[in-house]
Amino acid sequence: MTEGNFVDYVKIYVSSGKGGKGSSHLHREKFIEKGGPDGGDGGRGGHVYLKGNKNLWTLFHLKFVKHIRAGHGGDGGSSRSTGHDGEDKFVEVPLGTVVRDQETGEILFEITEHDEVKIVAEGGKGGLGNWHFRSATNQTPRYAQPGMPVKEVDIIIELKVLADVGLVGFPNAGKSTLLSVMTSAKPKIADYPFTTLKPNLGIVAYRDFQSFVMADIPGIIEGAAEGKGLGHYFLRHIERNSILLFLVPADAADIKKEYEILLDELRRYNPEMLDKDRILVVSKCDMLDDELKAELEKQMKKEFKGVKYHFISSVAQQGLQELKDMLWKMLNEE
Repeated sequence: MTEGNFVDYVKIYVSSGKGGKGSSHLHREKFIEKGGPDGGDGGRGGHVYLKGNKNLWTLFHLKFVKHIRAGHGGDGGSSRSTGHDGEDKFVEVPLGTVVRDQETGEILFEITEHDEVKIVAEGGKGGLGNWHFRSATNQTPRYAQPGMPVKEVDIIIELKVLADVGLVGFPNAGKSTLLSVMTSAKPKIADYPFTTLKPNLGIVAYRDFQSFVMADIPGIIEGAAEGKGLGHYFLRHIERNSILLFLVPADAADIKKEYEILLDELRRYNPEMLDKDRILVVSKCDMLDDELKAELEKQMKKEFKGVKYHFISSVAQQGLQELKDMLWKMLNEE
């Protein structure tokens, strides 16, 4: 998937169908002059639904959709015939989709399962025909109910990426490079910050044809929780990851400080994120000789008690299989 095809935020106007009006027809045929009321009911207006689809990864198919309208219900007819129901609209969305009311910002619902269906706008109910209003004192009612009007709502559809492992780190920590060597994904890679502007997903092939999904999230900067840099735009994608993989390069000025800044940004954005399993991975270890690496490991044992950590080099393909083993074990510990 190219970066331009990854769309995770769209605004759409949704309108259900209006209900058909009931008929006020009076029965007439040869030799029956006053057959009484026989007006049928109007059909209901069409509903607008969102439906989860596990094969979709982006909202790209909705990028240029500005309006979604369901069909109107048909009017009732004579001989108590009911009008046809309006055509329902089903819009497929990826798992992890959140729907908000554009005006209030309130979350209406989330879709997290395949084939899960949620109604966005309910179609108007059809009006009753005059047959329903006959009585002993009013045997020929010449009125019927109109159909209920359409329901309109402006919604925001946003995607929170569903992945097993989310890569968290500062710009240029090597997240895209790691994703490219662990999976068949082809993210944009360059030696300047914010190369990644949209999340990239890749499937990590494991032993015995098993696999798990890894997401490369755009780099965090200090103050991201307040919206600095790409801010909330990408932090929401980390919420749905089972494991957070913190990536800090071996040439960082202070590995512990970088790790703590990343943790603090997540805590300030959503404290529940700190309850997730996490692992600290030190990248670019091909730059270290054996002596420096041994010294760094000694320092890590002292400073990161209780934190799982691992050393890798994406370029030199060092420690990658061991990292896969660690992640697979963490994902399946439960």
